[in-house]
Amino acid sequence: MGVMAVLMLPLLLLGISGLLFIYQEVSRLWSKSAVQNKVVVITDAISGLGKECARVFHTGGARLVLCAKNWERLESLYDALISVADPSKQTFTPKLVLLDLSDISCVQDVAKEILDCYGCVDILINNASMKVKAPAQKISLELDKKIMDANYFGPITLTKALLPNMISRRTGQIVLVNNIHGKFGIPFRTAYAASKHAVLGFFDCLRAEVEEFDVVVSTVSPTFIRSYPGQGNWESSIWKFFFRKLTYGVHPVEVAEEVMRTVRRKKQEVFMVNPIPKAAMYIRTFFPELFFAVVSCGVKDKLNVPEDN
Repeated sequence: MGVMAVLMLPLLLLGISGLLFIYQEVSRLWSKSAVQNKVVVITDAISGLGKECARVFHTGGARLVLCAKNWERLESLYDALISVADPSKQTFTPKLVLLDLSDISCVQDVAKEILDCYGCVDILINNASMKVKAPAQKISLELDKKIMDANYFGPITLTKALLPNMISRRTGQIVLVNNIHGKFGIPFRTAYAASKHAVLGFFDCLRAEVEEFDVVVSTVSPTFIRSYPGQGNWESSIWKFFFRKLTYGVHPVEVAEEVMRTVRRKKQEVFMVNPIPKAAMYIRTFFPELFFAVVSCGVKDKLNVPEDN
């Protein structure tokens, strides 16, 4: 009997692995079919995450509107997407739109240009973000305002401009790619954390307001985004595996895949964090004095804070 059990164990593990693989493949294909023919707007499409989101949604057959403030890099992304497109599958030529979310005065006009591309917007992915790391007293008020424009006023201005179209059609989804700093702050991230808290508060309120119109509001919050060597290569490699395991951050590929799953499942809130920041969220909520004491010790000991990429 014992021998039979030993022989059956590898077969059982093999069967479970096979079922998990099938589930992942079916889930991946289902995710892509969910965005077929949908008009998807991606801000800061030339960033690492923006490029990966563009790739994932373009492969899924979405009608992309790619926004960024650098036209040359937008054109490079356009060429990259066209060059890797599978001719056997239906894909659409991306539309390119110049947009600098830190310049609030131009957002309304750009929103009209976006709507003119296809006449509607099904999915808006607010991906643009500006980061800064410095002691609070060394950050000028001018830079504070610039961070708030890029991370808060820019995304909400664009969202407000496109929202009436979704409400009138009674369909749509708004995805905010935020950061764990929207839940709790750490030293030397005062301006950045403040903007992330503010924008998360706005979209949390908006979610309740637009539910009756069948408009979904989702937030995806990773710790921070890192990349492995050779970020320009979209093919999987051994580096992808090792750097996923060895870093605290997540690679843009992982976040893009999670954004796709969030769109398909219409999830409201997603945290892409490892156990340490996840525990920190609970400690911040239930044991704030302990949380602040630990963070203060970190500042006194001059611990290095991981850089955002």
